[in-house]
Amino acid sequence: MEQLKHECGVALIRLLKPLEYFKRKYGSYTYALDRLYLLMEKQHNRGQEAAGVGVVKLNAVPGHEYVFRERALGTGAIDEIFQNIGKSLPANLNSLSPEEADTLAPFIGEIYMGHLRYSTTGRSGIEYTHPFLRRNNWRSRAMMLCGNFNMTNVGEIFDHIVSSGQHPRLFGDTVLLLEQIGNALDKENHRVYRKYRDIVRDPELSRAIERELSVELVLKDVAPLWDGGFVIVGATGSGDTFALRDANGIRPAFYYCNDEIAVLASERPVIRTVFNVGADDVHELEPGCALIVTQSGDVSIKRILPEAADKRCSFERIYFSRGSDEDIYRERKALGANVVPQLMRMIDGNLRDTVFSFIPNTAEVAFIGMVQELERLNDIAKKNEIMELCARGEADSDRIEAILDRRVRIEKIAIKDIKLRTFIAEGTSRNDLAAHVYDVTYGSVRREVDTIVVIDDSIVRGTTLKQSILRILDRLEPARIIVVSSSPQVRYPDYYGIDMPRLEELIAFRAAIRLLMERGAVSVIHDTYEKCRRAVLGGTSESLENHVKAIYAPFSDEEISEAICAMLTPDRLTAKAEILYQTIEGLHKAVPACPGDWYFSGDYPTSGGIRLVNKAFVDYYERTFGARVHPFNY
Repeated sequence: MEQLKHECGVALIRLLKPLEYFKRKYGSYTYALDRLYLLMEKQHNRGQEAAGVGVVKLNAVPGHEYVFRERALGTGAIDEIFQNIGKSLPANLNSLSPEEADTLAPFIGEIYMGHLRYSTTGRSGIEYTHPFLRRNNWRSRAMMLCGNFNMTNVGEIFDHIVSSGQHPRLFGDTVLLLEQIGNALDKENHRVYRKYRDIVRDPELSRAIERELSVELVLKDVAPLWDGGFVIVGATGSGDTFALRDANGIRPAFYYCNDEIAVLASERPVIRTVFNVGADDVHELEPGCALIVTQSGDVSIKRILPEAADKRCSFERIYFSRGSDEDIYRERKALGANVVPQLMRMIDGNLRDTVFSFIPNTAEVAFIGMVQELERLNDIAKKNEIMELCARGEADSDRIEAILDRRVRIEKIAIKDIKLRTFIAEGTSRNDLAAHVYDVTYGSVRREVDTIVVIDDSIVRGTTLKQSILRILDRLEPARIIVVSSSPQVRYPDYYGIDMPRLEELIAFRAAIRLLMERGAVSVIHDTYEKCRRAVLGGTSESLENHVKAIYAPFSDEEISEAICAMLTPDRLTAKAEILYQTIEGLHKAVPACPGDWYFSGDYPTSGGIRLVNKAFVDYYERTFGARVHPFNY
C-alpha cells in the first residue's frame, strides 16, 4: 500500500558479429539499440530517478569518438535519452556502408550499456547518474561502468584508492569503483606492455595490449576488497566487456548468449521477452562470477570471488522483479497460500461472513494464491460434511446443494481512482486527498456482519495504511478489517542496493520500541545503544553481531503485529482492525531459492551490513534520546 523506493537495474548487449551482419539480417544498424531500449523500459520499475546509456565502437578510426554516453533525470529519462540518440543519428543511417556507419553514426557500435537509477545513498543529480566514464586516448585504458549495487565499506575503498596515490574528485561508491578498477586496468596494461615492449613497436604494441588484456585479472585485483551487494557492468574502450556479481548473490543478474549476441540484465523475463527465447536459454550469473567477453568476442564465465553463503535477495521476488517470470509468479502465489492457516484461525474458519480482496494491484498474484488455498480447504470441508451426512443417512439434495453452494467470497472492494499529487505539501491536505485515492465498491460487504480481508505485498512504514486505506475500507461498515502482508515484518534497513526507510521509520521497529517503553523495559534500549556504540567503534567481538535484534527479542511476532495495528489504526475507526504478517518460515517455504532475509531477520550477509545497522541504531538513539556518553567519532 506504500511504495518502497526501488533499486537500480542494468542492461548489457555485446554484439558478437560485425555491424553489417545485423543490418543484413534485421534490416537496421539500430538492432541492438532498439533491444537496449526494450530491456530498459521493461525494467523501468527498478529505477525511476534517472537513466543512462553508453555505447562503445570497436572500429572507430582515429580522429573520431569511440565512446558515447547519454544520461537524463526523472521518470521520463529513458524516452528522453533515446529521443536524443535518435536525433543524433544520420537520417540516411541504413543506407550507409558499415565503414560510414562506424565513422558517421554515434551510438551505433558493438557494446551497449543501459542503467536505471534509484539512488540509495541520498546523492542525486546528473553527476551521479550511470554509466560513468574514464576517458583516455589509449582505448585499453578507457572504461565505462554502471551497476546495481551499494557498497557498505566505501570508506575503506576510498582509503585504498588514496593510499595508491590517487586523488578522487567525489566520495561516492560508483566514482570510487571506477577509479579503483581504472587503476587496476592501468596496471594490467603495464603488465602486457612490459611483456612486449622490447619485441614489438607501436602501433602494433598498443594492439597487442588490447588483444591480451585480461579483465579477469583486473577484477581479481580489486573485487576482494568490496563489501556489499552488487552487479557491476563495465567495458573498456578497446572492447573487453564484463558483468560481475557479488559472492553472496545478493543482487540479481541473468544472461543469454548465442553466436550473434551476449546479453545481461537484472531480470530474466525481460531477456526472454525482448529476444523471444525460452526459460532454459536464459541463465543466472552465479554469485562471485563474471560474464566476460573479450575484444575478439570470446564469451566465458569466470569465477572472480570465492563462493560465499547463498543470500539471494528474497525481497527481489516479493516486490521488485517482474511477476511474469514463472518462478516468481509461483512464489508469489505460494506467499499468499502460506498465510491461510493463520488467517483461518483469525476468522475462526468462517468463510460465510468474510470477503477477500487485495490492495494494491501488485498484490494480485499473492491474492490468487491465497484464494486458491482457501478454496482448496473449503472443498475439503464440504467433502467431509457431505460424507458425514451420507454416513448418518441424512443426505438429501437440499442439504448437499446448500453445502456445495458455499464459496469463498471474492470482491473488488477498492478501485484506485486518482494519483496523489506531490505538489500538495500541507499535511492535512495531503491526508485528506490520500483518503480519496481509492473508491470502494458499495454493497459488496454486509454492514456490521462481514469481515474484510485485504492482502498487500508488504507493510513497511504503514503510513498509507493509517492515512487512507483503513479509513477507506471503513466506509463499507464491516465488522472487522484484517490486513494481510504477504511478506514478514520489515524490521531492519537494507544496505545492499534497495533504498528502504531509516530504522526509526520502520513501523515494526517503532512498535517494538513502544512495547519496551510500555512494559518498563527502557533499559533494553539503553543497553542496546551501548553495545551498538562499542561495535561501531570496533576492535571487539561485538563488532560482528547485530545488536539491534535485542529490541525485538522480548516479544513474539504476534505481539509486535498487535502493537503495529494499534499504532496504525486511525481515530474513530468503526470496524475492528487487525494485521497479519507472513512468517519468516512461510517466506522461505514459498521462496526457497532466495534465502536472503536480513531485512526481516537481521541476519546480514556481510560484516558491512552488520556495522551499518549498529550505526543506524546509534544514530537513532542519539537523535531521539541524546548521547548518554561523550560524543564520539566513528
